[in-house]
Amino acid sequence: MGVFEVKGGRELHGEIIPQGAKNEALQVLCAVLLTPEKVTISNIPDIIDVNRLIDLLSSLGVVVEKVNTDTYTFQANKVNIDYLKTTEFREKAAGLRGSIMIVGPLLARFGKGYIPKPGGDKIGRRRLDTHFIGFQTLGADFEYDSDSNFYKAEAAKLKGTYMLLEEASVTGTANILLAAVMAEGITTIYNAACEPYISQLCKMLNSMGAKIEGVGSNLLTIKGVSSLKGTKHRCLPDMIEIGSFIGLAAMTNSEITIKDVSYDNLGMIPKVFNRLGITIVKRGDDIIVPKQNHYEIDSFIDGSILTVSDAPWPGFTPDLLSIVLVTATQAKGSVLVHQKMFESRLFFVDKLIDMGAQIILCDPHRATVIGLDKQVALRGISMTSPDIRAGVALLIAALSAEGTSKIHNIEQIDRGYQNIDKRLQALGAQIKRVK
Repeated sequence: MGVFEVKGGRELHGEIIPQGAKNEALQVLCAVLLTPEKVTISNIPDIIDVNRLIDLLSSLGVVVEKVNTDTYTFQANKVNIDYLKTTEFREKAAGLRGSIMIVGPLLARFGKGYIPKPGGDKIGRRRLDTHFIGFQTLGADFEYDSDSNFYKAEAAKLKGTYMLLEEASVTGTANILLAAVMAEGITTIYNAACEPYISQLCKMLNSMGAKIEGVGSNLLTIKGVSSLKGTKHRCLPDMIEIGSFIGLAAMTNSEITIKDVSYDNLGMIPKVFNRLGITIVKRGDDIIVPKQNHYEIDSFIDGSILTVSDAPWPGFTPDLLSIVLVTATQAKGSVLVHQKMFESRLFFVDKLIDMGAQIILCDPHRATVIGLDKQVALRGISMTSPDIRAGVALLIAALSAEGTSKIHNIEQIDRGYQNIDKRLQALGAQIKRVK
């Protein structure tokens, strides 16, 4: 396993281009299974999770060709559905959370979709009920083998229907959409997730010949079609990376320009960082975070402590709460960070406390941060990355800290951030990858 060795306390400067959106890429890559025709996807991030999914698709029989560094073509005209029964499939699919989204398109096109219990971040319970209840509502038979942790869905023909999702799950909505586009009749999904990732998936499917209405809302209407064609699609820039770079600039007293951010798709992200006191300048489709020696956390109108919490889109994304938390450690003032979705995602704060941050972990879901106003620098320590987002939060802390930090288990960071060490080096960061 690799280690990042970071010498902190350096001011950074320059421009950085965000990678393609990880969460979108995992969805649109699975959509290629819906058609035997060629599909071209660009702005695909070169990260472990996405590369593992591409490898899984190739093993399923999808013909994959790499056009350039971020563009691939896919042709699923020779899918080997029997591969789902192999030990190799079980091993590959179990190591990737995003593998769950191959079930919908396989069920729609081939009448069956199998998946072992997928892996991913250790951030608490991540149930799959929404996915399989959706498939059952469309008429699929569902079976779960608790001994082998294997999920199976089969249907001779899916039938369109109305469904009200228990939770506005992004991957659940995507998976049900991928199944419903070829179901017989009309499917209505209420309480659908409406993140830009889902809108992008809908636009891609419509360009393939699907008939989806209500794109961008939480009420989607899908008129099933018998077949889909090939298309070309480009992924959005990754909003989580963009938010991470905003926090990085503030923590390190740096001026950083983030290029081509697709500002209209960032939702609440700029506003939440503004409430932490961080200045963000929009110039065209770029964001400039100017050098700030101090940034002061806002309070509510009645003077009470600001709370930042996650919520379904257009609320604030849970993937950036770790970044908000670490950024607040050097702000002036206090903030309550409330992580509603995952009960283990805040447990990384013990590392920040060891670095000198003033944080009270109230319970598994809430932490109060008392900002140091950059009067006392964090100190470098040795630590381990528990998941993708916490790993980058710890990396940001290390880049702002005095002394040298070592971050172990950096494969977690590589799962979601493309060549992060080289891109930070280009900004002037002293970071190197060692064994």
